[in-house]
Amino acid sequence: MTVELNALVIAAASIAFFHTILGPDHYLPFVMMSWARKWSTAKTTFITVLCGLGHIGSSVVLGLIGVAMGLAVGRLETVESFRGNLAAWLLIAFGLAYLAWGLRRAYRTRPHAHSHSHTGTTSHAHSHTHNLEHAHIHDREGSTSIAPWTLFVIFVFGPCEPLIPLVMYPAARASLFGLVVVTSVFGTVTILTMVALVLLPRAGVNLIPFSRMQRFAHVIAGATICLCGLAIQFLGL
Repeated sequence: MTVELNALVIAAASIAFFHTILGPDHYLPFVMMSWARKWSTAKTTFITVLCGLGHIGSSVVLGLIGVAMGLAVGRLETVESFRGNLAAWLLIAFGLAYLAWGLRRAYRTRPHAHSHSHTGTTSHAHSHTHNLEHAHIHDREGSTSIAPWTLFVIFVFGPCEPLIPLVMYPAARASLFGLVVVTSVFGTVTILTMVALVLLPRAGVNLIPFSRMQRFAHVIAGATICLCGLAIQFLGL
């Protein structure tokens, strides 16, 4: 590789790493959903990688269209800005909806006692919940959930802001080979960083005794995702 291409590869890897770390939407939703829904490490990794591929792939396609058609960077940045606003609002809406669902679930799983009298004067009370008696199939942890696919759709809409103007366009000026290499490096570093930032906090959260808060796990997850979307939309994170 040429000196110029080497510099672009290093720049792409650095930009991808810091862009992922500074964007809480790249990892917080997965950490909280994994904790709340008790996903395995394999499932958490698969969903994170899938959403990362959707996140990067949509911007790559848009960038390739721009390069092929000779579009100015400004035009693509306008499209990416619109996609960013849309993705942020979708994340906020998803967080609110999941929070509301979590509140409903927490209410239904609250423990309460029933007193029973038997023959003679013997009586006793036992505590239980009605969740298992009345839960619909989509409420059960083991059932197929639309939550991962909702996250995937949100990430497809979400732009990878620095990819096109800072990585793809400069590489395209060098060569098609350079464009492929630099884009691949950016995507690989982004996904690996996402997985690391999801699995490490997830391991830490799982070690903390949150048994008393487990009934509100979905509420906490929904609130965190909503706040994450609000931070992106109004704080520019």
